[in-house]
Amino acid sequence: MIDKSIAGPAQAVADIFDGATIMIGGFGEAGSPIELIHALIDQGASGLTVVNNNTGSGEVGLAALIRAGRVAHMICSYPRTANSTVFPQLYRSGKIKLELVPQGTLAERIRAGGAGIPGFYTATSVGTPLEEGKEKREFDGREYVLERGLTADFALIKARAADRYGNLLYNKTARNFAPIMATAARTTLVQVAEILPAGEIDPEAVVTPGIFVDRIVHIPDPALESDLVARGVSYP
Repeated sequence: MIDKSIAGPAQAVADIFDGATIMIGGFGEAGSPIELIHALIDQGASGLTVVNNNTGSGEVGLAALIRAGRVAHMICSYPRTANSTVFPQLYRSGKIKLELVPQGTLAERIRAGGAGIPGFYTATSVGTPLEEGKEKREFDGREYVLERGLTADFALIKARAADRYGNLLYNKTARNFAPIMATAARTTLVQVAEILPAGEIDPEAVVTPGIFVDRIVHIPDPALESDLVARGVSYP
């Protein structure tokens, strides 16, 4: 009988290794898997490459992982957002690398990686510093830059509900990057607020099919990044 449930966050992240590439879902706090990230901090893996839309807020979640010195390289669109102080300080001091990617390009690079597409051409970064060192081609009189598909060793994402097979439902726009990250990672870890009995999810409503999910952790009352930041929480 297939049951992808894991006892807790610590067990879910136990085999994440030093130097791994990790995709972490979330658009700001929406869809951010706080409990899985904190479990990864406790686990101790370092030298990580992290793919995310931003670099976290305050000193919790992704920002806490960065502050703990576990992230060597960030691939993101918005390295400095509201309440983002940890990453800018480390970047200015040369302690962390940054690969800046336009948001639409980032999403397409992840989607392409999950679809087995090694690269694609886009006009987004033409004429900007982001085109430097990249192959360029002309199509129909317009220049395009080659971007590579992105894959990862692990994806850490958050969903609203799952069944034991790993079929996922999300809370509106909290899905953001999670569905494509699940396809682009070799191992996908998901924290969910609710685990439903098999057959309870309408197949037509499934956003991420269970074939892309490896481990499910039940977190019935997940933390909200904004609440933690407002209370001045620092993890650990």
